[in-house]
Amino acid sequence: MQIPENDQHRADHQVPQSKHLAAASPFKGKTGIRRLVNAFGYSLQGFSAAFKHEDAFRQEVFLALVLIPLAVYLGDSPVERALMIASVLLVLIVELLNSAIEAAVDHTSIERHPLAKQAKDIGSAAVFIALIIVAVVWGLVLLG
Repeated sequence: MQIPENDQHRADHQVPQSKHLAAASPFKGKTGIRRLVNAFGYSLQGFSAAFKHEDAFRQEVFLALVLIPLAVYLGDSPVERALMIASVLLVLIVELLNSAIEAAVDHTSIERHPLAKQAKDIGSAAVFIALIIVAVVWGLVLLG
């Protein structure tokens, strides 16, 4: 079977279809404590990159630094405090994912494309929903 010319590149760089073939990737293979140490380091690098390059993430971190202590002070029960803190942390999680989507899209191409815009807009919408969750949770907890 002959591979069409435009699909030749894909055939040369196919991704393994099974976790048993994951060893084909040079980035896989670490196990145990070494994997945990590496994962922790990658996480710190991710936080650092997001804080350095993403204005929205920086703003949300500063907001979290204000809101989390307020949640501890204003929450009447451990459940209320947990809900308030979790809603704030959810915004940070979603912002990190949105930033990752944007970086991956920009890495693929800096040209304007409707699908690139769609991916970025959907990520932005997810952040917006997370912010609504903060408002709703905090409103319900504080206003009853």
